[in-house]
Amino acid sequence: MTQQADDLSAPRVRGDAGIFGSWVQHFEQNEHAHAKADAAIPFADRSDIPDSVRNPLIESVRRFQLGESGDGEQLLRKAARAGDLEYLRAAELFVAEEQQHAALLLRLLGYLDGQPMRRHWSDAVFVRLRRLMGLRTELMVLTVAEVVALSYYGGLANAGPDRVVRAVAARIVADEHPHVRFQVDRLRAGFAGSRAGARALAFAFWWLTAVGATVVVAFDHGPLLDAIGYRRTRFIRDVLSDFAKVVAAVLRR
Repeated sequence: MTQQADDLSAPRVRGDAGIFGSWVQHFEQNEHAHAKADAAIPFADRSDIPDSVRNPLIESVRRFQLGESGDGEQLLRKAARAGDLEYLRAAELFVAEEQQHAALLLRLLGYLDGQPMRRHWSDAVFVRLRRLMGLRTELMVLTVAEVVALSYYGGLANAGPDRVVRAVAARIVADEHPHVRFQVDRLRAGFAGSRAGARALAFAFWWLTAVGATVVVAFDHGPLLDAIGYRRTRFIRDVLSDFAKVVAAVLRR
């Protein structure tokens, strides 16, 4: 059903720049490709999705659109304090890609005759968790969201009710794979000098967050998952399987 996480040990962007300089190159090279891909999505088509699928789809997309629509101000402020200018520039470009996702989902809502959501309790909780401490904690929570997105958008890309929904989902999930690798690179660097005890506590928090968020999404978005034939238990297994790969990649020295 889903497009599983890429091999997190695979080579990343090549070039002479350092690792985050290479990520800057990656994000800059995406700009033209993204504009071309977005222009090809037939949002002007008439939607014939039955209400039994359309209604849960609208409710689900509204919540994800709200989550994608942040301005990244807190993240970029913390990235600036880290003192790595290449990482800061890469983070700015990453945030811009996330905002592109929010814009795509807003257009998808228009196609579905849905309206955006101003607030939702799950988004408020998620934002508070991300802002608890420093950059590393924020990235850990953000990575959980992106791993969840791999299965969510992967499921819609494979089994969405029409070609517009599938195209939007495929466009976003294609970005989420490198986004997860980007976070892994930064988190690996962030944990490199940490002590075993502190690392163990951090990873326990990370796993708790991942399991909690995955279960909440599986049930909060359950009507849509049911409508596209994606069993909730399978969704949970898919997300946590991908998350385990992420954890292993961050621990890899």
